[in-house]
Amino acid sequence: MLHDLFPPGIQHVLDLAGIFVFATAGALLAVRKNFDVFGICVLALVTALGGGLFRDLVIGAVPPAAFGELSFFVTPLIAAVIVFFLHPEVQRINRAINVFDAAGLGLFCVTGTTKAYEFGFGLTASAALGVATAVGGGVLRDVLANEVPSLLRDREMYAVPAIVGASMVAEFIAFDVLNAVTTALAIVTTFVLRLLAMRYHWRAPLAWNRRSSVAEEP
Repeated sequence: MLHDLFPPGIQHVLDLAGIFVFATAGALLAVRKNFDVFGICVLALVTALGGGLFRDLVIGAVPPAAFGELSFFVTPLIAAVIVFFLHPEVQRINRAINVFDAAGLGLFCVTGTTKAYEFGFGLTASAALGVATAVGGGVLRDVLANEVPSLLRDREMYAVPAIVGASMVAEFIAFDVLNAVTTALAIVTTFVLRLLAMRYHWRAPLAWNRRSSVAEEP
């Protein structure tokens, strides 16, 4: 479906852009955790390709795109090398991680939804796989870095923007209005919603009658 919205070259650039920003986020977290160069490369690869790999296995797109296109594998390594030499000061790393992560979130939830729909999945299942594409790599990254996955503790709404973006794409498909403009709108909405959530500390509701001031379990 994306090949109907964008020329093949543009589509490939968008795929690589999403991979690059997610890989950068993973590599920056590895730097913050004081991982060595191998750990930086592993987190970059897992963050960039994990969600798409899960989606492709579920929808039956084998071999997965991560193994069928050399540039998809090389791009995270390039991002890892760049971060290895040019990572920002330690106090700025967390902000950089969040900005890159928000950009990747917007790109991946859209591409994941459209690809699942192309393989014959319904709109709801396609949106769910779009969310999995967007957050799956981040979950694997956090587990490997010994962090509580953002998906489970949705501080400052990590999963919700991906759900919104994937749902927008599903609705655009349902009403036959999915085009380059509406696709860009879904990506930008996800990205901006995530940034606003970080800026104003929005978060998903806690358990009923649990005060937000109560300390969370470590």
